[in-house]
Amino acid sequence: MIEKNVAWQAQATKTLDVRPTLAEGGEPFVMIMETAVPLKTGETLLLIAPFEPVPLYQVLGEHGFTHETHKVSANEWWVLFTRA
Repeated sequence: MIEKNVAWQAQATKTLDVRPTLAEGGEPFVMIMETAVPLKTGETLLLIAPFEPVPLYQVLGEHGFTHETHKVSANEWWVLFTRA
């Protein structure tokens, strides 16, 4: 699955790793939205999180995003959100 990670990193318009924010007790929702919403059709956000961010699927879906999810390890999930 390393190949998928490399491909997603190369493809991503923006990459956002929210693990440090969450580890410090912060809430990354606003940062995620500020990064995702300005993206244009076909552009992508690679989100890296310590858990599967299921609630974001609907929220970003309402903003015109599709998603692909990859569980890297028990504490690392990669989600590629693409503006449709």
